[in-house]
Amino acid sequence: MKYASIGPISIYLPERIETNQQLQDEFPAWDMDLIQTKTGIASRHIAAPDECASDLGVRAAERLFEEHNVDPQSIDFLLFCTQTPDYPLPTTACLMQQRLGLRVSCGALDFNLGCSGFIYGLSLAEGLIRAGVAKRVLFITAETYSKYIDADDRSLRTIFGDGAAATLIDASSEPTLDGFQFGTDGSGADTLMVADGGARPEKDALTPRHRKRWGSRLYMDGPALINFTVGAIPQLVKNIFSAAGIPNSEVELYLFHQATRKMLEQLQESLGVDSERMPIALENVGNTVSATIPLLIHGLRKEGRLQKGARHLLVGFGVGWSWGGCVWHDQYGSGA
Repeated sequence: MKYASIGPISIYLPERIETNQQLQDEFPAWDMDLIQTKTGIASRHIAAPDECASDLGVRAAERLFEEHNVDPQSIDFLLFCTQTPDYPLPTTACLMQQRLGLRVSCGALDFNLGCSGFIYGLSLAEGLIRAGVAKRVLFITAETYSKYIDADDRSLRTIFGDGAAATLIDASSEPTLDGFQFGTDGSGADTLMVADGGARPEKDALTPRHRKRWGSRLYMDGPALINFTVGAIPQLVKNIFSAAGIPNSEVELYLFHQATRKMLEQLQESLGVDSERMPIALENVGNTVSATIPLLIHGLRKEGRLQKGARHLLVGFGVGWSWGGCVWHDQYGSGA
């Protein structure tokens, strides 16, 4: 039996950086000091008008191939998680297969999940490898939420950034991902949504839970999302440890979706976890949706904070409502 193991990760962030000072200059009435205190975000990378999620993902994958000497022909399956695909169809992963020079015998799949997407992708890769369908999976997460946000939208423009991560997942003789647990509650779909661009007629489309204050295509009810998260995630964490058969003392770090500082600090408090065990690392990238967890892992590796052989808790949560998590036994570490 073979199992999935998280290997090297490479990232790509758009060249344009939008700082809080720039937003303050553009909108003098915005209290950017207060906003930064709540969000923990000082700047974000923003995709160019002609730069889409596939472009970010391809650049991240190309860096992965170059930085870690990975042969594109060795990839058996491409998984691409995004909520900002290039087109409704064709599948963006198929376009990326051609651009990256992957084999035509390589599988390629898009899936539309946001903040829980990295966890779901890991479970899909685990299934492919356990089933013997693939030995090496390229898992790309990339988002350009900025394309859904109006320039004067104070609630969203100060939070979301664009970015991509390419994660190599190889077959391992030992299990490294354990205790997978998931949750779904579609009753929260109207708290974070883009209702246009699909096939459903406007007259029948999902509507925002409360009054829409801004003109952005993207709508978010922040308080409802915080309440959902603080209510659902502590139980999820208990279920993960129970399924993995280990106490929380055996886990070094809680690597959570990087939503906002306020949300993560509330989770730290409700879980009784100190800040050293639940790192917050979104100051210079913002909330990059499906890419936050691999961006976090990449940054911690560069800082030398992930020890080979250590166990960590991975948890994602958000749009859908959707949530999931697992215990990760890191065979790669910071120095590999």
